Parts: sequence; structure tokens; C-alpha cells
Amino acid sequence: MDLKADSEDMDYKRPAPIEVFASRSTLHGISHMFTYERMCIKRSLWILFFLGSLGVLVMVCVDRVQFYFQYPHVTKLDEVAAPMMVFPSVTFCNLNSFRFSRVTRNDLYHAGELLALLNGRYEIRDPHLVEENVLQILKERADFDNYKPRPFNMREFYDRTGHDIKDMLLSCYYRGHGVQRRGTSKW
Repeated sequence: MDLKADSEDMDYKRPAPIEVFASRSTLHGISHMFTYERMCIKRSLWILFFLGSLGVLVMVCVDRVQFYFQYPHVTKLDEVAAPMMVFPSVTFCNLNSFRFSRVTRNDLYHAGELLALLNGRYEIRDPHLVEENVLQILKERADFDNYKPRPFNMREFYDRTGHDIKDMLLSCYYRGHGVQRRGTSKW
């Protein structure tokens, strides 16, 4: 067994000294901090500047992480008083897609279930939830004994029972002038 050969293998597997790594590295200043020279003022200054910069970096990172976990929010409100509004847009939405007063017996027969007024057996759905005067009208119109249904047209139903803009729009002004709605009067 050759001891010299074993010692050469051990030297080969040993990592390079930090000075070799520092001289080949592109990290700014590391080659000045780890040199083969003895302690000198230049080397001490590089170590001092590097540690100072690292300390400032850590301090700023810790500050930003703490700020993040505070969940800050900024609300800025600029309020301006205007003596006259330019055009306040106000819309009232009617949740009823049809007018109950215009629904006929034929409409109830064909679309009563779709309108959630009747169940699948042509009976009034949830009569305990309906107002008394509406329930009476609904009972009269939902009486299908000896009733012969006519053909049903959904467009005609919508045109007859839908809301008319003339009934809903009281007035409309834009910049001090009245605005007329052109075209169809149905919404």
C-alpha cells in the first residue's frame, strides 16, 4: 500500500480554500475580503463595509416584513360640494318582470308555473305567502274547471304585461334640458 498515493487522493478531494473561491467569484468585494495577505487596513475596511451593507439590507427587509404584517390601508377622500349636479343617474329596478293586473287566465294556464304562481298541478303555490286581495284574484283566475285554453304567445304576453316606460318615467333632465326617449317605449 502506497501512502503517498493515498495522500494525493485526499488532497484532490479536499475543497479549495476560500481564498481560491473568493478570487474566482463575481460577488463584489469578496475577493478583497478573503485574500492570501495578512490583515491589513484595506481588507479590514472591505469587511467592515460588507458587514455594514449586509446589516442595512437585513434591517430594511425586517422593516418591510413587519410593515406587511400590519396590513396597512390608505383611504383618501376628496369631497367637493356642487350647487347643481351635472347628471345624477338614478335607476329604480322593478323586480317584477310583469304586471299582475294584466295577467289573464290563459297566461296563468300556460306560464303560471314559470311565473312561480302555480305549481305543476295548476294549484296556487304557497297561498299562505300571498296577500289576501291578490289571493282572491289569483283563485278566480286559477279556476281551470271547464276551461279551454287558447294558444299562448310569449312575445304577446311580454308586450301586454311588461312595464311601459310611459308609466314609469316621470321626468328626465340632462344639463337642465328635458330629454325625450326615442324609439320603442318598452324596456
